[in-house]
Amino acid sequence: MRPRTGVSAPRTGPSWISRWDPEDHTFWEGTGRSVARRNLWASIASEHIGFSIWSIWSVLVLFMIPEHGFSTTPEQKFLLLSAVTLVGAVLRVPYTLAVPLFGGRNWTIISTALLLIPTAAAFFLIQNPDTPFWLMLLLAATAGLGGGNFSSSMANINSYFPEREKGWALGLNAGGGNIGVATVQLVGLAVIAVFTTSAGALVPLFYAPLILLASVWALRSMNNLVDVRSDIRGQLSATGDRHFWIMSVLYIGTFGSFIGTGFAFGLLLQSQFGLAPVQSAGIAVLGPVIGSLIRPVGGRMADALGGARVTLWVFTAMALCAGVLLFAVQAAQLGLFIGAFAVMFTLTGLGNGSTYKMIPSIYAAKAEDAIAAGEPREQVMDRTKRTASSMLGLIGAVGALGGVGINVTFRESFAATGSTAPAFAAFGLFYLMCAAITYLVYLRRPTTSATDPRSTEAATR
Repeated sequence: MRPRTGVSAPRTGPSWISRWDPEDHTFWEGTGRSVARRNLWASIASEHIGFSIWSIWSVLVLFMIPEHGFSTTPEQKFLLLSAVTLVGAVLRVPYTLAVPLFGGRNWTIISTALLLIPTAAAFFLIQNPDTPFWLMLLLAATAGLGGGNFSSSMANINSYFPEREKGWALGLNAGGGNIGVATVQLVGLAVIAVFTTSAGALVPLFYAPLILLASVWALRSMNNLVDVRSDIRGQLSATGDRHFWIMSVLYIGTFGSFIGTGFAFGLLLQSQFGLAPVQSAGIAVLGPVIGSLIRPVGGRMADALGGARVTLWVFTAMALCAGVLLFAVQAAQLGLFIGAFAVMFTLTGLGNGSTYKMIPSIYAAKAEDAIAAGEPREQVMDRTKRTASSMLGLIGAVGALGGVGINVTFRESFAATGSTAPAFAAFGLFYLMCAAITYLVYLRRPTTSATDPRSTEAATR
């Protein structure tokens, strides 16, 4: 019997599962698959609402126009989006560690109910344009609570599925959450189309009952796993592994680009090309839809072709796409700009799925090394599962910081030159760097024993 670590709260009751072994084919086909899928669907619902609330200000900034008493500048709006993104990124660390501490079901209920706080703040702020900007920034930043949901959800779902199905399951969970960015923009577009830009308060009001419904769904359908226990020191110790930092950089490039541009796309159309709010919202919604729906495909491609190969192709294409966006801005070609952004969102979605598939594969390969060296298999697999789940959440936290970088870069570029062209040039160089890292670490044939050959081989597979 494994020793208890972390909290000593009783882990009994109908919601707790004492035995969970998805790698056991008989167990998985008999009862495991149905239970895992039931938890997955409830998790997707919660994460979807979380992403919608996290990105709600990407819509509400379109309502903040002089006609309704707002005097905020484009630079202030980009700063507001950066603050929301930053809070969401930082909260992903404690949210990841909360899953083994409280239980996946319990924390899903808590984290979903907490979304009522930023929803109430948004409802208040959009009706009070004379609110001092510092207070607006502070209250709007509470929307970052929705950003933390992703890491806890991914860390929880990772424990439910066998290694052979994690690419698809994690991609589906993440994609279902990511599309919340598009959903809130559809809600905003509907409000603008039906009630005009004077009815921004209806957007957060729409989400209040959905938050309650998602909480009830988690309460009735989800489970806690007894064997997923809190070992904060052990979970954080994996950050000393070089693969943690390498994968974090790659995820900054994929997910950071998705969430950063997803937040900023409508504002870019409004500020760079002068589109009206209804036009900006109508076009901006397409990007997150594409990126979210394609993410599970990226996971499936990684399962079949190898995560590193797919990731290399993605970053190379993203660098080319950034060059096209640079040209479109300089030439004031709105059609080309929108088309290139659609391609960019497709690529970020594929890259999100492929990079996330690489993470558990790398740690599974490291477990094989440990078992081959003589460590007890059960102990190694338990540690590896816990570490991989933690890394999924922690890498998600670092990756989300890329969204902050995207919006800060847009803000500084716009403030300095009145254009976002320099920002796209910087993004292109970063994507090329990520492509080089992917090739050198996970695809180039190792020439010395200093490289982790099993980790490299697993990531490639």
